[in-house]
Amino acid sequence: MKRISLILMLVVFVMSAQAQKKKKADDVKAIMDMCGCYEVEFNFAETFSPIKDYEKHENYRSAGLEYVFPVEKSKDKIVLQHLLIVGDTMIIKHWRQDWLYENTDLYTFQKDNTWKYNGFDKKEVEGQWTQKVYQVDDGPRYEGTASWVHVDGKSYWESVADAPLPRREFSKRDDYNIMVRENRHEITEYGWLHEQDNQKVVRGENDELIAWEKGWNTYTKTEDGKCQVAADWWEEHEIYWADVRAVWDELFASKETVKIKKRVDDKVLFMQLFALQDELLANDYDSQNAQTEIKDVIQKYLDSDQRLSMK
Repeated sequence: MKRISLILMLVVFVMSAQAQKKKKADDVKAIMDMCGCYEVEFNFAETFSPIKDYEKHENYRSAGLEYVFPVEKSKDKIVLQHLLIVGDTMIIKHWRQDWLYENTDLYTFQKDNTWKYNGFDKKEVEGQWTQKVYQVDDGPRYEGTASWVHVDGKSYWESVADAPLPRREFSKRDDYNIMVRENRHEITEYGWLHEQDNQKVVRGENDELIAWEKGWNTYTKTEDGKCQVAADWWEEHEIYWADVRAVWDELFASKETVKIKKRVDDKVLFMQLFALQDELLANDYDSQNAQTEIKDVIQKYLDSDQRLSMK
């Protein structure tokens, strides 16, 4: 009888391990299915407000061609870079999303361009994927952790995370300072959907909701050839951005609170890093020298006593 119980336990363990392996493989496929050349439409609309005399802002809509591709892929990590194509030849480095399996290290946005490190127990994130979203300069934006769901022919992931104001509003609005983002990424027949139910919040001693917002961003797959110009651009620039990521990773590895100044010499950080990109790539590129100069630029924006090593 005891032997039968042991055999049953072993069978259950093996079946559970196989199911977990298949689930992770399905997760990876869903994440990789976000790669490709896409016609993108961005749509946002404020829906309702608890404030009686609140005046809703105009709906936001834009569209473009976007190339999404992996710059890193390993057993527990997938890094996807987005590039916007403007006109026929202009490339804009867009946002980046890192997917980490059973990740226990998150940076959560507070307010005032400040991100605080939070560590999780391994059991809290079992089977989950963290999505880390970065700015165009590869600086922090927001992070959330949740499980991919595969059911009834659907694959989706959804999580809630505090974030700074979106680029479409950060220079136009000062009536709120936190966006609580409920993000849902769903793989579809046409490509994928980034659906959002966002709260615009004033954070002081307490949080005050001023408005809800609906986001509906569709990524419709198109011919890969339409994004070849972006693939060519990345081939020329990827070495520089790999060094930028390496510098940021050193900062995040410290697990200390990160606070970034909005402007230095009347310039935002991405302007400085983009200018440095052009300068360094115009000459014989040396990664060690590049990282030193990248650190020097980023260091100027760190509003704390934290220091990046200048090895």
